[in-house]
Parts: sequence; structure tokens; C-alpha cells
Amino acid sequence: MTQQPATVYSDRYEILRPIARGGMADVYLAHDQLLDRPVALKVLFPELSVDPTFVERFRREAQSAASLSHPNIVPIYDWGESETDNTYFIVMEYVDGKPLSSLIRAEGTLLPDRAAGIAAAVAGALAFAHKNGVIHRDVKPGNVLIDSNGHVKVTDFGIARAANTKGQLTQTGAVMGTATYFSPEQAQGHDVDARSDVYSLGVVLYEMVTGDPPFSGESPVAIAYKHVREEPSAPREVNSAIPPAFEAIVLQAMAKAPADRYPSADELRADLLRYRQGRRVVAAAVVPGGGPPTQTVAATRQAPPAAWSEEPPPPAGPPPARSRTGVYVGLLLAMLAVLLVLFYLLGKALGIFGDTASGPVTVPSVVFKTADEAQSILEDAGLKVTRQPVGNDAAANTVVGQDPPPNTKVDKGSTVTLQVSQGPQPVKVPNLVGDDQDDAKAELQRLGLEAQVVTQPDDTRKEGVVLSQDPKQGTDAQKGSVVRLVVSGGKAKVQVPSVVGQDETTAASELGGAGFKVRKVTEPSPTVPTGRVIRSDPGAGAQLDKGSTVTLVVSAGPQTTTTTPTTTTSSTTSTTRLLP
Repeated sequence: MTQQPATVYSDRYEILRPIARGGMADVYLAHDQLLDRPVALKVLFPELSVDPTFVERFRREAQSAASLSHPNIVPIYDWGESETDNTYFIVMEYVDGKPLSSLIRAEGTLLPDRAAGIAAAVAGALAFAHKNGVIHRDVKPGNVLIDSNGHVKVTDFGIARAANTKGQLTQTGAVMGTATYFSPEQAQGHDVDARSDVYSLGVVLYEMVTGDPPFSGESPVAIAYKHVREEPSAPREVNSAIPPAFEAIVLQAMAKAPADRYPSADELRADLLRYRQGRRVVAAAVVPGGGPPTQTVAATRQAPPAAWSEEPPPPAGPPPARSRTGVYVGLLLAMLAVLLVLFYLLGKALGIFGDTASGPVTVPSVVFKTADEAQSILEDAGLKVTRQPVGNDAAANTVVGQDPPPNTKVDKGSTVTLQVSQGPQPVKVPNLVGDDQDDAKAELQRLGLEAQVVTQPDDTRKEGVVLSQDPKQGTDAQKGSVVRLVVSGGKAKVQVPSVVGQDETTAASELGGAGFKVRKVTEPSPTVPTGRVIRSDPGAGAQLDKGSTVTLVVSAGPQTTTTTPTTTTSSTTSTTRLLP
């Protein structure tokens, strides 16, 4: 990568290493120093940061994607502007895995069942985004991440726009996306809806099972033209191992006219799940460039009927003459058959005949599946479904419980209640002022909140007591949010000033002004004038509690001596002593 990023963004996100380079930005692995977790940091190219159109697109990416919370969508954590680089950045979840494009390059082709599973997860993410007014517009293998556990996540809503925006930021004629995966309407610059993403996912499905996208060309314009004007080779012509039902799904998703595709990503996902379960798919048997679809296709290859024969039927002769009595009998029998059918249906509706298909069925396990997927599985088993919303830390729309529990034997037609997570619910921030910081941190942890501790001196509260908090008591906060605690560091430490050489009055005044008590002692000094400070104890620079005592050692002047003469016959000597 040519861009040299700042080391730390927003005093929080430390760049560790580059990950990828996209059409608008570089992506780096970074460390969130506040929450101590790895994140992906997406930094807009500096040359694009001066373009207001690109900056607005980048800002809208953050706002669009940040509003989406789904197990198969990479969440956006933060975004901002770097003053160091004069560019913009987005912070998102770091997915420890690889893009689908790498998987296709490494394996060539994927088994249809595996491809259907990956595409079903992508379709679920797109369906959720579509319901929230967001069209991806750039669905491609490079934007589908698969982590080390095989979990699929869709990323890079880099050119996504809110479909229901009133700002009209999406301009007709503005072609955005990757040409290889364009929908025909996208290639022509027309307004697009959710069915455009369905087409692009169909192209991804095609590539997963054939090893190559349906169209290639020397330029994006050439590829876009083929999406509009040409029909792709049938997948089974490229890879004969592809089942007809899977091919039908791919070709219906890739229908040129939006009205001929699956009407929604949800419908595509449901058909992919039906295929994986070996059930008949609703995708019509479409031949590229052929007429309208006419039939559904079974998920498994079936033998022809026993009565089927390649021999032509014998020539038909003139119809035999029928008597008037025969006509009456035929009409009577037909009317009787209709009456019997109506009588049977009426009896079924009134419960007279009971349900011949009734009987014990085993309740399947649907915990941790999405609510729509769970309902589809249960209804296919002949069970009814009710949903009960509950607060839970699991992602929104995830089944976290069911009643009756899995593997229970119940009558067909029984009702299964699904406890469906509404997503992490906000918690009330408690009052922590006056608590010990360790107790406050433990309480926040219990509630799923993070504590950020800032220490400041306080003369009235003992060390470790919470002085204030932000957010305040009673504020709604999402789990994982940070609560800032200002904690007492005890009495403020004051530095002892240098007063050596000052007169004792000035020195005492300066120490008193700094908050110290002063004690004075004197001692003789042959070099320091009387009344001047020789030293302080503790010395200058020492950090003491406010109100501590500092001793000033003040000069008493030079020591005084006296001489007492003593006369002897041989000499005169002098004796010196210190005066009291």
C-alpha cells in the first residue's frame, strides 16, 4: 500500500498492519486501546478526501452500515476524521478469516450445497438491510467474509445508499458497484431496488459453482454491456455436476428483468434452504433466452414416469359415436365426483373427518437460528408458530428459546412458541458517586458496561472514592458502552518550592502560600547571612500532602569566639570555646 497512515487515530485506534486495499480506501488491522480489542480500520484515500462527493459517500457508508445489526453483517463501531492525514476513517469489527473470493481462487469450484449455505447467509443479511431501507449495490465475493468458524458476514456498504432517503443522494445515471456483478439496471444507470442485490448474489452463486463469473470482458463497459444484452451460459453447461434445481435458482436470481427474479432476498434465501433440505424449490426451470418459466424443479434428480415412452402414439381414428344415454351418465358421474370432493372439504373444515396427516411429530431444534428460518423449518414440519419477543444479548431476530423444547413429540398442527431476541436491551446507568472505585467497576461489569477511570486530587474525599460519573444516574446505555468515572486521588500533592537564600519572613510566606505549615530552627553559618534560609527539610522539589510541615533552617550568623589569656614563664596560649 502506498498510503502511510497515522499511527493512532482519534487517540484510540493504533494501526498494526495492512489488511486489504479497496476501491475507495485502505483497510488496516488496528487495536482499540480503550476497549482492548482488534478492529478493522478503513481509511479513505487522501486524494478522495478532498472531493466532497466521495467524502459524503464515505460518511453515508458509516451511517447506513452502523444502523444495521445482524449476525451476518459486519458492524460499524465508529467513524471520524484524521487531522494528521487530512482524511476520513471508519472503524468496524475485525473478522478473522478470508473473503469468499480467496476461497474460490483456492478451491476452483464449491459444492452446490456449500455454495447454497454461503449464499443463504448472504441473502439473510441483504434481506435485513433491505427491510431497513439499505441497498448494498456492491455484492461480490470480495465483500463476503468467512471467519475461522465458517460464519459468513457481509461487509463494505461503501456505496450503499438508504433506499428511502429523502435527500435524493442516489442520482439516476450514477453507476456504482463492480461491473462483473452489476445488475442490468445498475449497468444502465437506472434506479435500483432490492432485486438488484438479488441479481448480484445470483452472479456470486454462478461463480461459486462454475469457478468463473458469467461474463468477462476487456473493460467494465464491455462487461456491463453483456449483463444487459447477453445471456450467460447455463451453469450445467460449464459444470455438469450442478443439479437442475440449483441451476434453476441461479438463473431465476439472474433474470434480466427484475420482475422475473425472486421478489426479495428473503424469497431467494428460502429457496436456497429448500434446496439444502432436499425439498422442491420454487425456482422455475428457466432456459437462458427462452420463454417464460412454467414449472418448479425438484431438488433431486427424478426418474421419468413408468408410463413414459419414446414411441409415438398410434394415429388417432375418428372418435367413436356415443349414445345420448352415455353422455348423461358421464355428466352424472362428473357431478357426483364434484359433490364428493366438496363434501370432503367441508367435512375437513368442520373437523368431521379429522386430519389424516395428523400424528406425532418431533419438534426440531431451531434455537440460535433466525426467526424467519426457524418458522420455515417448523411450518415445513407441520407445526404452527408464534413469536414471543424477549430481551437478550443475542443478535436481534435470533431464536433464543422454544416451547416445546427440541425433540419433543407433539401432534401435527401443534403450536411452537419461539422466544425471539430483540437484541441487547439498554440498561439504566446506576448511581456510583460516593462508591469505592472497585465496587463501582464491579457493578458496571455486572450490567455489561465498561468503566473508564480518571483520577484527580481531592482534599475532602479519601483516595479511591468516585467523585462524579458520565453518563449520569438513570441514563439508558447499551451494553458495552463506556461510563467515565472521576475518582479521588486523595489530597493533592504539593511541590516544596526552593527558598534557600531568602530571608526567613519571605520564605515562610511562600511556603505558607503553597499550603505548608512552617517550623523554624537556627544554626550558625559562616557563609549565610543572619536571617537567611540555609536549607529546608524536606528540600525543594519534594511532593508533600497539602498541610504538611516544612522546616526552615535559618542562619544565626557566624559562630562567636572568646580568648582567655594564660601567662606562663615559657609561653602564652589561647583557648577558644563556643558561646551558648
